[in-house]
Amino acid sequence: MEEFRPHIPDDTDYKDFSIRALIIGALFGIIFGSANAYIGLRVGLTISTAIPLAVISVAVFKALSPIIGRKTILEANIAQTTGSASSSLASGIIFTIPALFMWGFNPGVIKIGTLALLGGILGVVFMIPLRRALIVQEHGVLPYPEGTAAASVLIAADTGKGSAANVFLGLVVGLFYKICLVFLRLFPERISLNIPVLKKAQLGMEPTPALLGVGFILGPRIAAIMVAGGLLSWLGIIPLIALIGGGDPVIAAMTPQEIWNNYIRIIGAGAVAMAGIITVAKSIPTMYHALKSNFQQLKRRATGGENGISRTQSDLPITVLGIGILVVGFTIILAPKLIGFNTTLGVRVLAAACVIVFAYLFATVSSRIVGLVGVSSNPTSGMTLVTLMGTSLLFLAFGWTNTLGMAAALTIGTIVCVGASIAGDISQDLKAGYILGATPRRQQISELVGVVTAAFAVAGSVWLLAKAFGFESGDLTAPQAMLMKTVVEGIMGGNLAWDLVLTGAAFAIVAELLRIPSLPFAVGMYLPLSTMTPIYVGGFIRSLIDKSAKGDEKLKKARSERGLLLGSGFIAGEGIGGVLLAAYAFLLTKKPGGIGLEWPGDLGSFISLGAFTVLVGFLYWRSRRSGKA
Repeated sequence: MEEFRPHIPDDTDYKDFSIRALIIGALFGIIFGSANAYIGLRVGLTISTAIPLAVISVAVFKALSPIIGRKTILEANIAQTTGSASSSLASGIIFTIPALFMWGFNPGVIKIGTLALLGGILGVVFMIPLRRALIVQEHGVLPYPEGTAAASVLIAADTGKGSAANVFLGLVVGLFYKICLVFLRLFPERISLNIPVLKKAQLGMEPTPALLGVGFILGPRIAAIMVAGGLLSWLGIIPLIALIGGGDPVIAAMTPQEIWNNYIRIIGAGAVAMAGIITVAKSIPTMYHALKSNFQQLKRRATGGENGISRTQSDLPITVLGIGILVVGFTIILAPKLIGFNTTLGVRVLAAACVIVFAYLFATVSSRIVGLVGVSSNPTSGMTLVTLMGTSLLFLAFGWTNTLGMAAALTIGTIVCVGASIAGDISQDLKAGYILGATPRRQQISELVGVVTAAFAVAGSVWLLAKAFGFESGDLTAPQAMLMKTVVEGIMGGNLAWDLVLTGAAFAIVAELLRIPSLPFAVGMYLPLSTMTPIYVGGFIRSLIDKSAKGDEKLKKARSERGLLLGSGFIAGEGIGGVLLAAYAFLLTKKPGGIGLEWPGDLGSFISLGAFTVLVGFLYWRSRRSGKA
């Protein structure tokens, strides 16, 4: 296997850590994290800001260069690493905390922020021993789409070569497309097609540039496995439920989307949970060797024998992992009022153990998932569901089933959810850093800075939104938190649909027995088919590009790289557009929408499909162009 060479060689004396980079990253992280919290409470999804921050960091450093001096590409990477933590903090908070408000607990900013801070610390420190195993050793296996895209943006800006045109061309196209789709609403954001023979079967698509770019980066195999899971849910399980439950007036009245919400998501959560367990089991040797390697590194440092470790392979010492675990554990046990966890000592000790065990397991799983599908498609809510199921079952066994017990279980879920989200985020950042030639230790420090600076700012945004608008009704319905609330109440009350959960687990096991990677398959089952479809199209275009080279490896590599840069630009452009729209909605408390054309019949869907087809054709044509891009 050819040795990987980063953009900045290991022995280059580049400045890659500075206070100015931390300040710029922290400021934009607070802004984007707050906007993400708002948009997530509306629709249940958050936007990865790693790529937009990479672009903005370059622009800000360039604009301020007469005042602060020239920046390096590694400084821009530190800025985006610091700022991108805010999005993951927002995900962890909005997926769980609103349920506490629904139960009437009304947690304050300090309590919400402390929970986010504890989860963020765990997410960062658990990736210290896992970085070499997941980022370095599996460099050719796990693409980490946003990390690769962020690195492409930074390299294009740094080199100033013709290849930069593809990145920024894709960025402009992605941004323009997002504005037309969401702000101006010139055509529908989602299109669907009912299948006439299969009852309530439905094909769907979100015709977005980012998902198309993700699919191109993932490649045809993983994209096909993911869409296969979605097809099983929407063309198999939903029609089966509609057929068998046709005599039930409630099921008969449900739309395909409602069946997905009430049944398929629980089945998918079971599949993701089992696939996660399988992934963790298969990763035990990886985790063992990673920890062993870090303990050996600690021993070499203690004896002064680590001078030979290169800059690009230098992580924070393993003692930081131990300190982080102790800080989180003792905070839960000894400072219950600080996090709104004022229960008995026994409950707190059990809670601390659950937090540490689940956070470590799902940090590993989250890093692998985002390596396949990216941060935006990371099923963090599925991992949180598994945490809540396990914790609630333990609480149920000890008889802690009152509202206080449910709140304690949800508090555990919050810390684990933030930890898993942060682990996925820093994985993308470390991937970008690995491609660029950054120093991992300094990236890990900057991520911790980002967690500390953004935790209470994002918490304050959620608290203000809760006080201003409330949850459960109106625009801010907090759909993910509502699902968590339902699961906890279902287990504590003894009425959770375990048959659906175990059904999903069986699908994951069957996939593994057939030697199909169960995790992408389960993710495909869990997420909407409309998300998987454009990803598959992107993977299919990648296969066509590879075949068009007709065995010429040099031409194949050139065309693939051209497409990867353009796809990275698509992701970056839509990401920036999403953040701008989120900021618009947050500041003006208005739903984005300009012209908002109302097309008669299915004309809007045809226009949306036509626009996406043009986008696909542009990706294919641009990737196949000869000569310099």
